[in-house]
Amino acid sequence: MKKIEAIIKPFKLDDVRQALSDIGVTGMTVTEVKGFGRQKGHTEFYRGAEYVVDFLPKVKLEIAVADDKVDGVIEAVIKAANTGRIGDGKIFVTPLEQAIRIRTGEQDQDAI
Repeated sequence: MKKIEAIIKPFKLDDVRQALSDIGVTGMTVTEVKGFGRQKGHTEFYRGAEYVVDFLPKVKLEIAVADDKVDGVIEAVIKAANTGRIGDGKIFVTPLEQAIRIRTGEQDQDAI
């Protein structure tokens, strides 16, 4: 099993959710986050004063999947989240040692 974390632009969330649903992903966790990478924030004006916005709003998706579904999930996220502009996001894949469904006690792939 793997845990896939994807950091994407907030307005792409619905597109990504639909793309994942289309390939059979039935669950995910979504968190509103802030951060920056190469994009490095931007400058804004408020009441005549200039200030730098260092942390940009993003959405973090966490998806637990079986090993054989990892490539399909990555492809779906890339296709749905890509705008071709800086700040489209990142995908991280890490091993997932154990998963347990609290209600039933099911474990590992049965739990995801």
